[in-house]
Amino acid sequence: MGAVPVSRGEQTRERILDAAETIFAEQDYSAARLEDVAQAVGIRRASIVYYFSGKQELYDAVEQRVFDAMMARTRQALDPDAPAIDRVLSLIDSWLDFMVERPTVPRLLLRDSANTYPNASAPVRISAIALQAWEEVVRAGQASGELAPANPMHLLHLLGASPIYYAATGQLLGEERSYDPAAPEQLEAFRGLLHKSARALLLPHTD
Repeated sequence: MGAVPVSRGEQTRERILDAAETIFAEQDYSAARLEDVAQAVGIRRASIVYYFSGKQELYDAVEQRVFDAMMARTRQALDPDAPAIDRVLSLIDSWLDFMVERPTVPRLLLRDSANTYPNASAPVRISAIALQAWEEVVRAGQASGELAPANPMHLLHLLGASPIYYAATGQLLGEERSYDPAAPEQLEAFRGLLHKSARALLLPHTD
């Protein structure tokens, strides 16, 4: 069967989301304007309002699309029959690779952690699919005795947040410390450290 044709309206909506993702990643939510998005797409501001009622709805749609794409990749990577530690590492790897390949995403997530805006519950609601996947993998491993007991959210801050900073801050550490997150030698070195940290934190220790 051939691909389902995409309507002109759906194409325009995706172009708006693409432009908005870039602009929201580059600017604070309060500074970003619908006019900027419209100019980037080559349409009038009124055309954006046809698809999204306002800036908040557009921002939420951008984040929803990001998390849907990230978790689609994660679900492909997770093997339900793999050992618990391998499932955790697959989850971390899928997030790391997604953020390196789509650098707007880590910047958006960093802004979310610092921003305040009218619909403050939206980031939690939208990111719930990622949080739940992390909790399920960690808690299942702990229940089977394969993973050491620890608060899954503490582990998320230590392991799940690291890819965000790695992918977003390569050029923000001073000229002599700058790195390209997508450079294979940099990426694999960081991945190795993440795996080592995950194993040290999660595998039960026998004294």
